[in-house]
Amino acid sequence: MGAPKLRVAVLGCSGSIGRQTLDVCRQHADKIDVVALSVNSSVSELVRDAVEFHASYVSVADESYKDAPELSDLPFGCHLSFGSDAVSDLARLDVVDCVCVSIVGAAGLSASHAALEAEKRLALSNKESLVVAGDLLIPLARKMSEKAGEQLLLPVDSEHSAIFQCYQGEDPKQAHCIWLTCSGGPFFGMTREQLKSVKPSDALAHPTWSMGAKITIDSATLMNKGLERIEAMHLFDCDLDDIRVLIQRQSKIHSMVEYDDGSVIAHLGASDMRIPIQYAFSYPDRWVTPAPRIDFTQLGSLEFSAPDPDAFRCLTLAEEAGRRGGSLPCVLNAANEVAVDAFLHNRCLFTDIDRVVETCMDKHDVQRVESYEQLSLIDSHTRSFAAELIESIDFC
Repeated sequence: MGAPKLRVAVLGCSGSIGRQTLDVCRQHADKIDVVALSVNSSVSELVRDAVEFHASYVSVADESYKDAPELSDLPFGCHLSFGSDAVSDLARLDVVDCVCVSIVGAAGLSASHAALEAEKRLALSNKESLVVAGDLLIPLARKMSEKAGEQLLLPVDSEHSAIFQCYQGEDPKQAHCIWLTCSGGPFFGMTREQLKSVKPSDALAHPTWSMGAKITIDSATLMNKGLERIEAMHLFDCDLDDIRVLIQRQSKIHSMVEYDDGSVIAHLGASDMRIPIQYAFSYPDRWVTPAPRIDFTQLGSLEFSAPDPDAFRCLTLAEEAGRRGGSLPCVLNAANEVAVDAFLHNRCLFTDIDRVVETCMDKHDVQRVESYEQLSLIDSHTRSFAAELIESIDFC
């Protein structure tokens, strides 16, 4: 008898990361059982996936879809539930070993907490969970990992997976710094004046990665890299000053750790999210790659540059939020989500995104993080204020 299959719940299975997660599950069907799935509202995709993977449990976060006719085609005996709480409940199921949280935005926080609290392996692609509530989630992850006798929180972000792998077999105390890489996005080299006229279609044309709309815009503003610095600070228990952003245009070096003796260990690989997703499932083992291998004879050069914080101000705002800590990263994230959505719907300019975020941060009295309820209230208040700013003619 071989090793038992890893029983997986994929939360947010219809999004970009969710689709790629299911592709990993498809390619390693001998090692993985998909037992639970969730979507926000994409019920047709949910039914299709539930049928293909013979899922036993499915949830739809948006309760207005309770009467969707497509749901009648779910497999016989498949348990169906509705609401955001129902999605989090999937993470607590006894039949689940590993929870992949690929829900976009702060909505993934509850599911991340539920998975750790239930002592499940958490394959986390939802960086907002740690940005908003790292002060609460990381102590819980450490406590539950110690109880389980294994690492329960495995990062799925390509950069954080890379850093995690660069630390394997090394003493983190001997690390000099982390080099957090990014492609620079579609507007690399542009001035702030030029950025004022870019359109959503321009911002969605990422040069190397295929991602969902929100994270693609975050990549274009470099907010994504700012959020990832805060995430790395929590994940690897290091100072923000020791996490340095480096533009690597080819997106083949996914991050590096430089050690005290001057040695630099880098993680190189294809620009394919299925690789870090798979490692979160297989750790500490490595399975056959789901992606094409790099032909280094054809790669050519590797180019490096420093980011431009004057043009891409989201990076500076995220740094401020990370330094001041407390509830400010929650404000940063909530305001950004509202502003990005407005930009995608042509209700503000690209350069208004950081203006909205900065104004929300300036108006906030930073609090020590005490509870999820507190963060939820701050998140809600910030979203309302950000929406008012966007509607203001004088502001935009």
